[in-house]
Amino acid sequence: MTALAGFCLASVFFLVVRDLFVPHVRDVEVWFGLELRGPLALWTAPLHWIVFLVGAWGFWTERPWILRAAAAYGFYIAASHLVWNVTSPVGYGWVSGLAQTVAFAIPAALLLRADRRRRAQREREECEA
Repeated sequence: MTALAGFCLASVFFLVVRDLFVPHVRDVEVWFGLELRGPLALWTAPLHWIVFLVGAWGFWTERPWILRAAAAYGFYIAASHLVWNVTSPVGYGWVSGLAQTVAFAIPAALLLRADRRRRAQREREECEA
């Protein structure tokens, strides 16, 4: 959990620097696989920061919902990559999108699996107590 919290914090640092100081990047945000440009991109960028800050807090404090939430976000990212590759003028098409979808869905599935194991372990401990 600590490593995932660290990953989320590193992501926040990376995103804030990129969104504020890299001109060609700060002008584009992607939500649900669709590109937002200009002021709308700049205004929605903090939402990405908040997502990762909540993730860092959730992993650091080992909230019971964090693995499921991170898995859901991972599946959202996977689907967004497919949509972006198909709809964006700089996307690489559906084959690349599908490959990226699979690549992002695997860690999401592993997070779901870890959540199931964690809940099963908690149930066993409660039954033994």
